[in-house]
Amino acid sequence: MTTEIPAAPGLPALTVAPLDESPLAVRNTLYEWFSRSCDRLPDAVALEVDDSRVTYRELRELSDALASALVQEHGAAPGRVALPATRELATYVGYLAALRLGAVVTPLNPAHPKVRNDAIMALARPDVTLDGTLRVGTAPLPPYTAELDDVAYVLFTSGSTGRPKGVPITHANLAPYIAHNIRRFEVEPGHRMSHTFDLTFDPSVFDLFVTWGAGATLVVPGRVELLEPVRYLAERGITHWFSVPSVVSVSAGLGNLPTDVPTSLRHSVFIGEQLTYAQARAWHEVAPDAEITNVYGPTELTVACSEYTLPYDPADWPATSNDTVPIGPVYDFLDSLVLDDGELCVRGAQRFGGYLDPADNAGRFLPDEPELTAEHYYRTGDRVRQEDGNWVHLGRLDNQVKVRGYRMELGEVEAALRGHDAVRDAIVLAVADRGENELIAFFTGDPVPTTDLVRWLRGRLPIHMVPRRCHHLAEIPLNVNGKADRARLRELVTS
Repeated sequence: MTTEIPAAPGLPALTVAPLDESPLAVRNTLYEWFSRSCDRLPDAVALEVDDSRVTYRELRELSDALASALVQEHGAAPGRVALPATRELATYVGYLAALRLGAVVTPLNPAHPKVRNDAIMALARPDVTLDGTLRVGTAPLPPYTAELDDVAYVLFTSGSTGRPKGVPITHANLAPYIAHNIRRFEVEPGHRMSHTFDLTFDPSVFDLFVTWGAGATLVVPGRVELLEPVRYLAERGITHWFSVPSVVSVSAGLGNLPTDVPTSLRHSVFIGEQLTYAQARAWHEVAPDAEITNVYGPTELTVACSEYTLPYDPADWPATSNDTVPIGPVYDFLDSLVLDDGELCVRGAQRFGGYLDPADNAGRFLPDEPELTAEHYYRTGDRVRQEDGNWVHLGRLDNQVKVRGYRMELGEVEAALRGHDAVRDAIVLAVADRGENELIAFFTGDPVPTTDLVRWLRGRLPIHMVPRRCHHLAEIPLNVNGKADRARLRELVTS
């Protein structure tokens, strides 16, 4: 059965799965999500990039032409394609061309260190590496033969040994995620979607394929626009925003969060790190009529596996122990359990089938066995707790530390720091000093002498939870995915 969602003026209705049908019933490959919108909405704008407006028909023609060129140059359809993760038209065309040929896609960010990209290339072993140019071939395109169990892309996460870990995600992992999010955030033709994520970071899959799967428009911002998100929202008519929470903090620090600019925003979605209530309040003031949803999930569980939407009235927002927005519950079509130490474990359709190097699987699944089956849970390494019926993210297991014999959560200290009137954001690290952990705090906002901040904290935290050193920063450094760069902060005090 299907149902029709009313389309934007001048566009045909989009036929989708009914609201009472499980996302598990949707069986599209990643390319098919795009292709069906091309068939139904050929003249709708699929992509706005570099001052160009590209329709679905034009985008398919460009990607088919490049796919033909790849077949001609390679002698056959390549099985694995690496592509530069830029914000240029050729990147999006290349992504779709690779998918059209049934190839596995591995994005590479040219701005990342060469040694890291070289390591990724050695692990991904691409047959073809695109150079960011548009080409036209004369070779006929082979029939589209990709199947649900085929790998759609491989992304690389940081490994504890310093070697990147490859995470292969199949079309079957992606199908329920995309179906769920199109329905949950009511994405339709005519809607205009933000694009804040680098293609090497898996939330970009939401940007591209939730957008194209629904027949909406992906609006690619320039780098400067990302520093002025409200201007981007207003001038580009964005209806759906998706980013890491740090965008809010950084923009606030730059004075780029005006609250008197009308926007068309309907949904605001945040992912990648804990969303603090301070960030949520600041964003709510920017777009008071937009729904704010906090989503959670590691790459291994296909972008996100849980979500929590705040009530419209901030007076109704639930209090949490660490002053962060809840993350749960887990999607109802996935299975989850929480271990005695609070670690969240998840299995189901979105769980990947194991790392590119099977040696990386050790300790990451429950039960810990060499042969993985659908019954195995993925161990997220994240601690959660149910508070007033809502799942709250307490931080990584390795963010639970012991100081002077007491076990504590770094997130609790960060939450206390953010309660100071002068503090905008805070990160706390435990750094080994002569065999003992020492707490070191980094904060943004107005400068406050360490003695004053320590005295203030002693009135709110046990003495063993009060940092000995507090460093004021203009901004918290961010890593390439826009998250707080804790490794860089550690270097500042240990190098």
